[in-house]
Amino acid sequence: MPVSRSKNSRVPIYLPATTATTIDSLTPRQIVAELDRYVIGQAQAKRAVAIALRNRVRRQKLPPELAEEVAPKNILMIGPTGVGKTEIARRLARLAQSPFIKVEASKFTEVGYVGRDVESMVRDLVQLAVDMVREERRVEVREKAAANAEERLLDLLLPPPPPAVRSGAAPDPEAARGAREAAARTRERFREQLRSGALDGRVVEVAVREKSMPSFEIIAGSSMDEIDINMKDMLPGLFQGRSRKRRMKVPDAAEYLAQEEEQKLVDMESVSRAAVERVQQAGIIFFDEIDKIAGREGGHGPDVSREGVQRDILPIVEGTTVNTKHGMVRTDHILFVAAGAFHLAKPSDLIPELQGRFPIRVELEPLETADFVRILTEPRGALVTQYTALLATEGLDLHLTDDAVHRIAEFASTVNERSENIGARRLHTVLERLLDEVSFEAPDMLDKRVVIDAAYVDRMLADIVRNEDLSRYVL
Repeated sequence: MPVSRSKNSRVPIYLPATTATTIDSLTPRQIVAELDRYVIGQAQAKRAVAIALRNRVRRQKLPPELAEEVAPKNILMIGPTGVGKTEIARRLARLAQSPFIKVEASKFTEVGYVGRDVESMVRDLVQLAVDMVREERRVEVREKAAANAEERLLDLLLPPPPPAVRSGAAPDPEAARGAREAAARTRERFREQLRSGALDGRVVEVAVREKSMPSFEIIAGSSMDEIDINMKDMLPGLFQGRSRKRRMKVPDAAEYLAQEEEQKLVDMESVSRAAVERVQQAGIIFFDEIDKIAGREGGHGPDVSREGVQRDILPIVEGTTVNTKHGMVRTDHILFVAAGAFHLAKPSDLIPELQGRFPIRVELEPLETADFVRILTEPRGALVTQYTALLATEGLDLHLTDDAVHRIAEFASTVNERSENIGARRLHTVLERLLDEVSFEAPDMLDKRVVIDAAYVDRMLADIVRNEDLSRYVL
């Protein structure tokens, strides 16, 4: 979506050009339907994120002056672990093809303490956006880069004609023209052989540039700020690396030269500008475990900086400008999604200023047996589908009956009730225990069809589930 800019007005680019049409065509109902393909239940949370994403499309259609005033409605998800909080946010970002990063709130510390500075999350998001935009640009120039690489490879395969023939300054112009035509015919013949794979066994010498200096991290200022400083960017004339000849087969040389040509054709300055704009207008930051930094400290100890972390996060959520190596980034229109179990703390334990920046609050429901049955079978890439496909690589035809799936769900639900409730993650431990014998014996089994029924599930799991002490360690 190209946008013209004048000297007196700044027109923001709200959404990535490659996704604006797709996202614009998705209604909140369709966004929820798309999320239903991957996440079971949690309709209220899906509605909230669908509305937040649709509001970005609506903001895109507003006049620039008004659009600048429309802030994203950040979301606070409250619910136990393993119910789909992170997955909803991740699938939403993938659906919108937006830069998305998940950070653990408990990993950050107040300025002045040893640990990660809160601004590093924005820098990480920008770097991720740069990688996304660069890959998109590389796809755009891939055809031209492949053509350029092919010409360079033909130059390596064919000896060049004499300079006098190339320039047309040979004593006999007719002979020079004939030599050039013969060289062109030979080159075309080699091109056909190259494309057909007839030259794949040939070895050529390619000039490979060595990396002379790796990136490293430094401590900047008074805080432990994790900034990658690449000395080659600072002193390009001093640290460009030396070239050396490397022998490689034609297919490897073609791939290497194509990558080199892609890098030449991609303008990294425009990539950085586009990435910064994409982060500012379409970025999503997911705060996990925000309840771990909730609470007001009355004394000293290892958690002394919890409220300080909240105060450091506050400007990022409110809207500030962060300095990154790709430029200044405003966080005013980044969508923030926070999540936490809030078993011990409450949302009201967060500082009031931070609470007010998460106006949309949704409570996710604990998963029940019926939800586990659906999680095992319905989503794209469901667990049963995954295990069936994995064992199919050994030639094994694995089939789980409906009553077996229901029994697995019952056992997972029972263990969650008796011990720590880890939600759908319990299904992974239960299935691993259930299929332990089959997975181990699969390569050596003569009968390549295995049917798992309720009786088999009971035989493998019932004793462990009944023994509460044992299930705490095994499941």
